[in-house]
Amino acid sequence: QVQLVESGGGLVQAGGSLRLSCAASGHSRYAAGWFRQAPGKEREFVAAISWSSFTTHYADSAKGRFTISRDDARNMVYLQMNSLKPEDTGVYYCAARFAVYSDYVPAPSDFDSWGQGTQVTVSS
Repeated sequence: QVQLVESGGGLVQAGGSLRLSCAASGHSRYAAGWFRQAPGKEREFVAAISWSSFTTHYADSAKGRFTISRDDARNMVYLQMNSLKPEDTGVYYCAARFAVYSDYVPAPSDFDSWGQGTQVTVSS
């Protein structure tokens, strides 16, 4: 079981940028992802990355603006968010799942480890 702790959220104006970080510990080989939840809405998938870092998936709303990455030691997962919009506002969660092979990326519903979340607020 991997423990995940998010950081880097905050308040930013529309068009600005933020980088979210997720620190992982107690883990083996895992794929990672980012989700977000706006008030009154279901949690939604944002981006995911394989253990190898060679495979990434993005929600349509994130493509071209957000980039998911991880460090060589696989202790950190990042979400670089550019050109932020008010509709990006929400609590952002880091997620993980054991990877049976290095290029594996889970379906959004298959992630099974979660951080506590970090708030991102984008003002218009």
